Amino acid sequence: MQEKLSKNDLGPRFQEAVTTQEYSKKPVIEGVKVIDLRLMTDDGGAFAEMVRFDEEGRLVPIPDFKVRQASYSHIMPGAIKAFHMHYNQEDVWFVPPTDNLLVGMVDARANSPSYEVTMRLVLGGGKAQLLYIPRGVAHGLRQHRGAPRDNPVFCEPALQHRRPGRAAAALGHPRGRVLADDAGLGGSGGAVRSGRGAVSHGAE
Repeated sequence: MQEKLSKNDLGPRFQEAVTTQEYSKKPVIEGVKVIDLRLMTDDGGAFAEMVRFDEEGRLVPIPDFKVRQASYSHIMPGAIKAFHMHYNQEDVWFVPPTDNLLVGMVDARANSPSYEVTMRLVLGGGKAQLLYIPRGVAHGLRQHRGAPRDNPVFCEPALQHRRPGRAAAALGHPRGRVLADDAGLGGSGGAVRSGRGAVSHGAE
């Protein structure tokens, strides 16, 4: 049986480069929710219920969220859309199981218990999921798979088409690039877009 190795057994060049993978539970952003949906599959395909509403039009899995608008966006493979946030709006994204979507988020709310915490999620990958993003949480995405992504988004309240005033504009400077790196969205094969070029599902 071969002897165990340690970092000291590596050459100097590799000792400096090697880091230890951290597997402990990572901090989460206050209010962010990932909801796994029931996905029914058979030899003819698959079916999932995207959303269900109560009698008052609120989402059953997120009772405080009342849908005022449903939007659609089309995202090309390899595209990076980051960063923007909303002052007075929450988003719910539906992610189908055929996606392999990398989502980065940063909590920009000064009074939040998770202020400046970042999250990096990979959604889809065989699961049908909802992602709830509270107001004040900067967010962006990268589509990995080799096909365009069609993204239904539900908003509360409805999008207000006016400018200026979108928080995305405030992130459309080099700090937006830093935020993308912090949340793990960077890399080759895509361009970071902020401000009006972001995938925007609301205003304020």
